[in-house]
Amino acid sequence: MTIETWDAVKGEIEKSVGANNFAAWIKPLEFQSCDDRTLALNSPTDFIGRWVVQHFADVILRHAGEAGVDATRLICSAQMPGTKPRILTGDTDLSPAQKARAKPRPVDGLDPRFTFETFVVGKSNELAHAAAKRVATGAAVTFNPLFLHGGVGLGKTHLMQAIAWELRQRRPDCSVLFLSAEQFMYRFVQALRDHNTMSFKAMFRSVDVLLVDDMQFIAGKDSTQEEFFHTYNALVDNGKQVVLSADRSPAEISDVSERITSRLQSSLVIDLHPADYELRLGIMQHRYAQYRDMQPDFVLAEGVLEFLAARVSQSIRVLEGAITRLFHYWELIRRPIHTEQVGEVLTDLLRASGRKLTIDEIMKKTCEHYNLRMSDMTSARRTRSVARPRQMAMYLAKKLTPRSYPEIGRKFGGKDHTTVLYAVRKIEELMRTDSQLAEDAQLLQRKLEG
Repeated sequence: MTIETWDAVKGEIEKSVGANNFAAWIKPLEFQSCDDRTLALNSPTDFIGRWVVQHFADVILRHAGEAGVDATRLICSAQMPGTKPRILTGDTDLSPAQKARAKPRPVDGLDPRFTFETFVVGKSNELAHAAAKRVATGAAVTFNPLFLHGGVGLGKTHLMQAIAWELRQRRPDCSVLFLSAEQFMYRFVQALRDHNTMSFKAMFRSVDVLLVDDMQFIAGKDSTQEEFFHTYNALVDNGKQVVLSADRSPAEISDVSERITSRLQSSLVIDLHPADYELRLGIMQHRYAQYRDMQPDFVLAEGVLEFLAARVSQSIRVLEGAITRLFHYWELIRRPIHTEQVGEVLTDLLRASGRKLTIDEIMKKTCEHYNLRMSDMTSARRTRSVARPRQMAMYLAKKLTPRSYPEIGRKFGGKDHTTVLYAVRKIEELMRTDSQLAEDAQLLQRKLEG
């Protein structure tokens, strides 16, 4: 067998296993030799070599045989820097010395900036950070899954990617998979199209740690939910760790089956709250120090960071974007930036942060739109002409303010938090089918944010 023959065999294997499996497991393999009816391939890592031997040996040998190669046994060898190749024919483990020398394997879909070293801890995220760190050390945990939820830009994705990076550093032999719920669905759909669901199941259920971001995406997607439920159960039952995130808690994600919701609620669910002033200032100082390391001449005048931490409070992502914009502005003018210039460069951010919507404003604007009295918002009347606008106001209050369900309920005449939750879900459901209601919601939101 020659390298050219192996390349041709790989082309046939891709047709059998599908593009995703081929790219992940077969493409990295290199032809080594074929002697004594044994096909030897070189694998970039121990894990890939073991996985290929366990799951693709029959497919590889079958296509090799069709190409005229007389081989009845497959082996893979993995070579670490400074070591001799090792033959992989089953389960093997790295020695302590090899673990110390091994470099972390490349991780698809991960941002190298999102590590624990770059995560700034404060009161609003310290519990989430501690739980993520516990998972990342590889120590035994009493919670599985770990479910992180919170608004946009509060650090959920950062923590999940930090877990993946840390595990790869500490345990090079550990199989870690990070992806979004949307990517999970696309891979599942592709497997259905290719009639290759068994390989899909084998790939996802063979990992040691599965991290799935933006779980709210599977809402309303019944087939994806079904497959995720079985994948989740298989991993947890085998003692594998699962980490999930979403923009809301499991109970607040609508159109998700009750059995998934109940399973997710049964473990550790952590809410990442908006950053307080101290955390915002710490994040700004950390980001500023990073830019100073790159460009020591980059200078922000005294009081600029404090000003930004006090004025910009939408999300951590917006905070980091603010300091990035100031850095690019400095690259053009090459002079220290003072508070007055900050107002010019970040006019849009400061304007958006300057006005905080209140629930009272939302109730008032909703009453004007539907020609109701403010007392209707807090009354117990259940006629549709009053109940639906009240639900709309509750929906907008949850969407446009950081207030919790109980807080919103108290503003609406002492309503229970479950009443508010029902109202939010009801409006979200109706907006999919009622174009007039959807237009009302968009119009009210524009008025309130304008």
